[in-house]
Amino acid sequence: MAAPTPEAIENARLKVQQAKARLQLLEARTATLNRKADARRKIILGGLLLDAAMKDAEWEAGLHELMDRIVRDQDRKAFEGWTFRGVTDG
Repeated sequence: MAAPTPEAIENARLKVQQAKARLQLLEARTATLNRKADARRKIILGGLLLDAAMKDAEWEAGLHELMDRIVRDQDRKAFEGWTFRGVTDG
């Protein structure tokens, strides 16, 4: 087999760089889609939880308990003044 030419080596490097770029793009798209799907699941579950809490006293008590577990100030602020059927931010 003949020794590779500088052009062949450079072409191989270019193909590797292009493949790495395509891989990074695919990984970024996958991460974005996963984050969106996760956010959608959380929104749906949150809606189901609120609906259950509004219809059932046990679920309402459970929601109170969950909200009491919020420890980060920035998370608590999101619920300041928020109410639903008697549930408040603390």
